[in-house]
Amino acid sequence: ALNRIGDFNPQAMANTVRAFATAGVAAKALFGTIAGAALNRVGDFKPQEMANTVWAFATAGVAAETLFEAIAGAAVNRIGDFKP
Repeated sequence: ALNRIGDFNPQAMANTVRAFATAGVAAKALFGTIAGAALNRVGDFKPQEMANTVWAFATAGVAAETLFEAIAGAAVNRIGDFKP
């Protein structure tokens, strides 16, 4: 199943890691696979998907520094798309 994560759209990636984080399950292989897939598509993420993804990784305690940096860069570039 992990090999299909590249087929997920950004919302599906964000929802998946959010669900696992909410359940208190830090499935490291899953989070790692989604981090790699998300890194390649971070420009496709909507602001809410960026926020949910970072929240999920942080809540699950899964380090993803490269992904966080990519999302931070994308957020800065698209700050006008974020709503208060």
